[in-house]
Amino acid sequence: MVYELSVLGQLKKTIHDYLLWMISNGYANSTFIQYEQVLNHFLSYIDQRTIPWDAVFTFDTLENFQEESGLTHASTPVRGLSRYLFQQNRIPRPIEKPLQRLPEIHEEYLLYYEKSRQVHHLNLLRARNTLSALNCYLEEHNIKLPHIGIEHVDDFLSKHNARFTATTRQNQRSNLRGFLRYLYQDRGILRRDLGSLLIGAPLYAQAKPPKFLRPHEVKQLFASLSTSSPGSLRTSAMIYLGYTLGLRPKEISLIRLDDISFSQREITIPDRKSNNPIKLPLPEITIKAIAVYIVQGRPKSNERTLFLTFRVPHKPILPGSVSRDISTAMRKANLPSSAYWLRHTYAQNLLQAGASIFEIKQMMGHDKIQTTQRYLHIYTQLMREVLFDETL
Repeated sequence: MVYELSVLGQLKKTIHDYLLWMISNGYANSTFIQYEQVLNHFLSYIDQRTIPWDAVFTFDTLENFQEESGLTHASTPVRGLSRYLFQQNRIPRPIEKPLQRLPEIHEEYLLYYEKSRQVHHLNLLRARNTLSALNCYLEEHNIKLPHIGIEHVDDFLSKHNARFTATTRQNQRSNLRGFLRYLYQDRGILRRDLGSLLIGAPLYAQAKPPKFLRPHEVKQLFASLSTSSPGSLRTSAMIYLGYTLGLRPKEISLIRLDDISFSQREITIPDRKSNNPIKLPLPEITIKAIAVYIVQGRPKSNERTLFLTFRVPHKPILPGSVSRDISTAMRKANLPSSAYWLRHTYAQNLLQAGASIFEIKQMMGHDKIQTTQRYLHIYTQLMREVLFDETL
């Protein structure tokens, strides 16, 4: 009876609260039914084995529950419940799969990568998975890290990437390229920069000119913007930031209320890909779009990040959500384009206004001048189209 009151009673109440939270946040009825069934099985499992409260939401308990129950997709509802309780400060941490500790140099790189790039924890986890696979490959072939060659890297990628999609393969190459450059440039472990030799789809793509919106398409986009809902106000403000300041989706997602000075009409962008903070003037039309979103669309929250999710608890929006919302707005305007087209359009506008390639590099936050020169290439093509009636 004591167990019922101390553990089973708590778990019944938390499951009840979580299911009510799902209803209030508009989860689909089919999802609600599936979660309710799985969590009731989970409740019975905990009751039958008299598992103490501090061991209920652990990876081992979840793994054993899945194995014994035989339920498909049992992990998602239980993990969801644990995240809900963690956000409510009712458990110290959500259910997380134990991370395999890698050799020291790998762990040091991941710490460097997290701090220097301020990456999302999912991207950090993907990088860890890539390095873990590389470490297994090196151990299997008895290759010491200082002796790794490009032929080993190519062999590893050809075997490891075979089962992945093109996008995942691209991410794997990017993660590996960053690690190899770190070993060469920052630690001096490699005698040459193998990262620069790791040429795949991302580097080949640099030869392609950036895509941008023509003037009539810009008018078409802004004419289509709606202000009828909090979501449309948020999207509108993000589009103005992308178009008038050339910000990346990640930079937009990281903007805080304290970064904006309405009196000075400027915004500070502290977290850039090039680690080069900058203050940019805020056009009046962008100030208005941000102000309308804050007053009429932004959820009431103590969170200082500008753009928040609408579901409780309100959290900072992710870069992927910024890209998705902007792309959706563009499709509604019959424009087959993406969020980065706004950034590319901003660069073209700078070129047409007479800015130098070095000024544009600074404004865009590019790591390399070669990246900025791609915009000069497309601008030259645009001039030829206008002057000589050539097809762009």
